[in-house]
Amino acid sequence: MEIQNKAMLITYADSLGKNLKDVHQVLKEDIGDAIGGVHLLPFFPSTGDRGFAPADYTRVDAAFGDWKDVEALGEEYYLMFDFMINHISRESVMYQDFKKNHDDSKYKDFFIRWEKFWAKAGENRPTQADVDLIYKRKDKAPTQEITFDDGTTENLWNTFGEEQIDIDVNSAIAKEFIKTTLEDMVKHGANLIRLDAFAYAVKKVDTNDFFVEPEIWDTLNEAREILTPLKAEILPEIHEHYSIPKKINDHGYFTYDFALPMTTLYTLYSGKTNQLAKWLKMSPMKQFTTLDTHDGIGVVDARDILTDDEIDYASEQLYKVGANVKKTYSSASYNNLDIYQINSTYYSALGNDDAAYLLSRVFQVFAPGIPQIYYVGLLAGENDIALLESTKEGRNINRHYYTREEVKSEVKRPVVANLLKLLSWRNESPAFDLAGSITVDTPTDTTIVVTRQDENGQNKAVLTADAANKTFEIVENGQTVMRSDDLTQN
Repeated sequence: MEIQNKAMLITYADSLGKNLKDVHQVLKEDIGDAIGGVHLLPFFPSTGDRGFAPADYTRVDAAFGDWKDVEALGEEYYLMFDFMINHISRESVMYQDFKKNHDDSKYKDFFIRWEKFWAKAGENRPTQADVDLIYKRKDKAPTQEITFDDGTTENLWNTFGEEQIDIDVNSAIAKEFIKTTLEDMVKHGANLIRLDAFAYAVKKVDTNDFFVEPEIWDTLNEAREILTPLKAEILPEIHEHYSIPKKINDHGYFTYDFALPMTTLYTLYSGKTNQLAKWLKMSPMKQFTTLDTHDGIGVVDARDILTDDEIDYASEQLYKVGANVKKTYSSASYNNLDIYQINSTYYSALGNDDAAYLLSRVFQVFAPGIPQIYYVGLLAGENDIALLESTKEGRNINRHYYTREEVKSEVKRPVVANLLKLLSWRNESPAFDLAGSITVDTPTDTTIVVTRQDENGQNKAVLTADAANKTFEIVENGQTVMRSDDLTQN
């Protein structure tokens, strides 16, 4: 199935019920036509980071089901899989074979060998300045020692967690692995491949080893050359200043709109629509919009869309307005990997307020691109403090495990029922043609009018909203689709 201009659900295989069969059942019985695509977060055997330390891409984790379950989803929904191009688990065949056979291993060049990497740069490298220059996710050099079966040791590049060892994407053996894996994913139903952490994949002396140009374009283009003949697309994942996703989009790739979440929060906290209007006018059509994902709410992504003062204001308001949101949940004490993300569900970030939350989703629907909705957000889920405290993992505040019974109860809540109705309409409306147009006006400081029109100008959807009062009206081709005044709230 090709990518469709319909809302995509983001979910783990065991978050809407126990497994992939349950996810499929939830979609058919409880969600209906509100969802057209599914981003299945990593469902492969993994040794950490809730699937993002994959050990074997050839299998589905038996706890979730098998390839038949994945393929069955693909018959009804367009699918996105994750490929962790930067790293792989220590339990992978590659790592274990390298550990056992050292330089006699076929995988001796599969990983980035720290000492060998710097030896090519000259004597006495790396210096402290070299290490300081690296764009790091930890407060030390990004290395991990490996002890080979022959008793010798060396260091491997290790950007993220202990289980996630970096791959040398420029080695012949890694290129072969990448090609085989991407082709296999498409064979099993993937229409879109999310390249996780791709900006870290290229390492080069005398750079910060993050989004290294021009080499990063070679890595992306090689992946595209593999997938294009198979009619599958790439979605590179990167949390950074909006100018970097813009570069990627200019090269013809789908991108994420990670600036929208914080910009929308600022709009709803302040009641001012000017910055949201500015961003909607700038945004590309070939993108997937988000308000929430399996990670935290990105802050750095909105830099220069919002001023520094506005970002500070929105961040502080999140802790004041948000329900059960504390700064400590986004700190090292809760294993937070990214100081530029805030851990909370989007519903709780808006104080569990139905009117504010539904308006945030209305803004997302009218933004350029295809909306992605995280499963907790689809059910307007509150912060899961019990899961957070039991695991001491900050991001778990937004990773509740729903039972089938909970889902059936949650979809009856007015805020969820209205969101499902909104998405169902958006999926079928021709006004949201990605080849069409968007116009944005701000009649007053607190109001915004967004008009989406198809390429031929025959269909038009107009949103008129007041961010201060949290009210809105949607009109399509002269007919009222939804008005906040007509909706029941929890």
